[in-house]
Amino acid sequence: MVPLAVVTAIVMLVGWFPLTSIWHQQSELNTTIAQINAIKSQQRALTLQAKSIDSKSAAILLAREQYQLVSPGQSLIQVLPGMGPGSVDQSTGDPGLQPLVSPSSVSSLVAANSPTTSKHHSSVKAFLSRLVRTVEFWR
Repeated sequence: MVPLAVVTAIVMLVGWFPLTSIWHQQSELNTTIAQINAIKSQQRALTLQAKSIDSKSAAILLAREQYQLVSPGQSLIQVLPGMGPGSVDQSTGDPGLQPLVSPSSVSSLVAANSPTTSKHHSSVKAFLSRLVRTVEFWR
């Protein structure tokens, strides 16, 4: 029984250790081959791109589109994108960016913004007070 155990141990040591190292080396080779294939595909793509921009007109177009370069004597004008519909920014304080007021609610806005005046003034005094407020606005 002891010789059989020794022979089994020797077979296991000889067979198992080289097989595990060979298995690990094969997995490393597979990952390296995959990396090499990925680099080769990138190289092909870059070669095709280099061939596509080989002409002078394509290089100028690429320079204008991606790097915002212009020919001598030209000037670059960039148009910034505006805000989309419905996205009004109220924080700027610009009255032109505020939404429009419907005509039916104008009278309530004027009454809310004007100071209260007594009803005992005559129409002339009311006109003069409105005129003074208007003139004071332009100071």
